[in-house]
Amino acid sequence: MTDTDSPDDAETSQSFADRLRSQIRENRTGMVGDLVFAVVWVTFASLLYDFVFPTAPQWVLYMFMLAGIPAYFGFFISVEMAKQSQ
Repeated sequence: MTDTDSPDDAETSQSFADRLRSQIRENRTGMVGDLVFAVVWVTFASLLYDFVFPTAPQWVLYMFMLAGIPAYFGFFISVEMAKQSQ
């Protein structure tokens, strides 16, 4: 079963720059929030590794960075729950 019609025919007529602007316009606050969380988490993990655990092996830094994944989802899920409860 081959489908020759692209499902996004309307979107393919737009230029890459137009699609990029549209994507940023629709998701601006989410992208900014993600970026801020990432910068804060990496800074926190790096400072923790460098100053609190200076003799720790390199894999400890990787574990701190990896812990950012559940922290990210936990933080934003709790923010969404707080917004819904208001």
